[in-house]
Amino acid sequence: MSSTGTLLRSTSAPDAERLKRLATYAAVAVAAILIAVKIWAWIATGSVAMLASLVDSTLDLVASGLNLFAVRHALTPADEEHRFGHGKAEALAGLGQAAFIGGSAAFLLFQSLERLVAPQAVEQSATGLFVMGISLALTVALVAFQRHVIARTRSLAIGADQLHYLTDIFTNLGVVAAFVLAGLWGWTLADPLIGLAIAVTIGWGAFNILRGSFDELMDHEFDDIDRQRIKDIVAQHKAVVSLHDLRTRRAGHRSFIQMHLELPAQMTLVEAHRVSDEVEDAIKAAFPEAEVLTHQDPEGVEMMTSLERK
Repeated sequence: MSSTGTLLRSTSAPDAERLKRLATYAAVAVAAILIAVKIWAWIATGSVAMLASLVDSTLDLVASGLNLFAVRHALTPADEEHRFGHGKAEALAGLGQAAFIGGSAAFLLFQSLERLVAPQAVEQSATGLFVMGISLALTVALVAFQRHVIARTRSLAIGADQLHYLTDIFTNLGVVAAFVLAGLWGWTLADPLIGLAIAVTIGWGAFNILRGSFDELMDHEFDDIDRQRIKDIVAQHKAVVSLHDLRTRRAGHRSFIQMHLELPAQMTLVEAHRVSDEVEDAIKAAFPEAEVLTHQDPEGVEMMTSLERK
């Protein structure tokens, strides 16, 4: 999920908050269930691929628990000390997730390389396959719900959660392949090789989470599509001559859009105020989660300022 992608659906603030909370509760519950069944399966099978999946689920629980607290904090209304709200708590949670997931990738890489040097047989493959079937069903259901929530809330924290649960689907499929190849067909090297592939996949996911969190913390601009959409909305108002100094950023589920509107020099202050309100309302209709701030400039003032600087 891009940190600056286009909002797919409009959702009221209370509904967005409810959906985000439900998504965090669901993620914690699923991770806890998967840890329990995978511990049993790993003890029974001794598979490094199953261990990889168990470690991944354990980190999912830690990350999802972190998300739960981060989302609750991010939804706290703005106060006197945090005028722009607490939305960046989600990005901070994303950094924490990236650290946990990156650490798990390094651990699995070490375990897989060790098993490559000293291969071991995988036992009770039927047990492992049964557990992975349960894991796949729960993970697919969770990812589908998270995708629905992200489409309505743009939550970076839920997006980070969805990214590593989506990775879990491919991880689980890899574990299934390991049980078939190593446990049923006797190719013992398949288990550590798939473990290595899972470690690399998890590491790549950690990098993507880190990049999205960093972009939000550093006030990365909206993508080109959304910026052009804002410009098109402004251009539709007949009283606006042009706009400049468009600035955009996101903080959790909130967005901030600022710009200078160039208006006819002879326009009265009252009329300029009315035009600005109309432009802001039009932008908010397209970006319901946004706080829009406009500054009115008389036509030609930007050019005059540039000439004075010369």
